Amino acid sequence: MKDPRDVIKRPVLTERSTDLMADKKYTFDVDVRANKSEIRRAVEEIFGVKVVKVNTMNVKGKPKRYGRYSGYTAKRKKAIVTLTPDSKELDFFEAE
Repeated sequence: MKDPRDVIKRPVLTERSTDLMADKKYTFDVDVRANKSEIRRAVEEIFGVKVVKVNTMNVKGKPKRYGRYSGYTAKRKKAIVTLTPDSKELDFFEAE
């Protein structure tokens, strides 16, 4: 992986992930082939913060149907990144 923006795709903004932000834990959708050290480097480079720990999980695709056609949604990889206590907060909701 060369570019950090290829590793981290988007933040996951759900009710649970928003609650984790109070503990400086942030959830991201990442590239399926990325490992923990690549994710750590990408977050530190993009946001300019220090990462303590990275937890990853593979999320299977869900079965979906459209009429008589059935298939699966895309599988993805999710990473929960814990920042150091002295790191700045990541702001996904920028006030304009």
